[in-house]
Amino acid sequence: MNKVSGLTFLLLLSIFSNISAQQEDAFFIRTIYDTALLDGSAYDWLDALTNEIGPRLSGSTGAAAAVEYGKQMLDTLGLDSVWLQPCMVPHWVRGDQEIVKIVNSHKMGSMTLKALALGNSVGTGPRGLTAEVVEVKSLDEVDKLGRDGIAGRIVFFNRPMDPTQLNTFRAYGGAVDQRALGASRASRYGAAAVLVRSMTNKLDDVPHTGGLRYEADVLPIPAIAISTNDAELLSELLRDEVIRVYMRSTCQLLEDKLSYNVIGEIRGSEKPEEIILVGGHLDSWDVGTGAHDDGAGCVQSMEVLRLLKKLNYQPKRTIRCVLFMNEENGLAGGRAYSEYALKNNVFHLAAIESDRGGFTPRGFTCDGDESIFKKKFKKVNEWLPLLEPYGLQLEKGGSGADISGLKPQKGLLFGFKPDSQRYFDFHHTPADVFDVVNERELALGAAAMTTLVYLIDFYGL
Repeated sequence: MNKVSGLTFLLLLSIFSNISAQQEDAFFIRTIYDTALLDGSAYDWLDALTNEIGPRLSGSTGAAAAVEYGKQMLDTLGLDSVWLQPCMVPHWVRGDQEIVKIVNSHKMGSMTLKALALGNSVGTGPRGLTAEVVEVKSLDEVDKLGRDGIAGRIVFFNRPMDPTQLNTFRAYGGAVDQRALGASRASRYGAAAVLVRSMTNKLDDVPHTGGLRYEADVLPIPAIAISTNDAELLSELLRDEVIRVYMRSTCQLLEDKLSYNVIGEIRGSEKPEEIILVGGHLDSWDVGTGAHDDGAGCVQSMEVLRLLKKLNYQPKRTIRCVLFMNEENGLAGGRAYSEYALKNNVFHLAAIESDRGGFTPRGFTCDGDESIFKKKFKKVNEWLPLLEPYGLQLEKGGSGADISGLKPQKGLLFGFKPDSQRYFDFHHTPADVFDVVNERELALGAAAMTTLVYLIDFYGL
């Protein structure tokens, strides 16, 4: 055999080997999907988490029950290790039903608005408060009005989510600053309280709660969200007359409580020191049962480990499931986990977070330290022919709040990306319950996550 024919032979051998390997991968991925769809556990787990345990706001009895449930379910999977990681979490309680009422409008008279206090907000006290309303569209507008326009008034933040954004998470990101920081900004100019338009594109009568953050050097003032229909009504009335609103809430932030992240893993056979993490957050808001946010992410992450065990797959690297506590109003679990990992050099080759609901999978967004991202993301894109038959794409973007602290380790961080169009119809509302999650969509998401875990584990980055 001459040199040229020898090189040709080696090239053909390499091509055939790659084709054979890709066929084996495709077959195994098909088996993952078949098993998830025919013999899945995620939907039953979600049923128990939402209907038997219910709301799981950090510090509550529901959150404590969810920790115990998560540990028990992981214990049934025959994993190598299951344990609890302690973390101190905020304990905020809503108190009595909130009241927001327009007082003696010339056009409408007195009428009650659909309302929910924002998480971590202080209350008005049992007597409530009444003040004139001033409408703004942005934090900058508060600055422009200054103390003369703000002091003693209720500041009404009424910037809608942008309906032209195809990715509704981008629309959410463009509007949520008024919910998170509006109370602090208004307080700097002497506001009595704030009202905030609910974070959804949908016009309806369902108010959305969500977290706020008081800056350290401001006086905390009450903050309540109102439904989008009521926001439209209030805005219309303000065009023609001065409106006064009565607000009452008795929410309060109590002392921090001890809680836990729930962790289980299958130890790797060849490179156990390299961890591939899958996770979601176990806590939910108190007004629904957190089915999409984020019961779905938790049960999908548990299902990844169950599917690998069911298929007798022995990973090369350690596959770890983490159910994080307190993503909604503090991120204590995510911080505790990343601090532990960084301090003890517990290296995460990759981490995948599911916290965008249990809808039809569209792919994954990917993030990482700039020094490694381009090279490693190029490697991941080589798997697109295996992912595209299942409707999965890869794109640069955010990953997830709970895993973001692992970025300095220079692994890749992924966010599971389902279809986003309906997510904010339910997000942080009483409507986020088990019945609005589709069993098949939930299973397809778990299969998609398991597929990515398999590829990263088998081929590395």
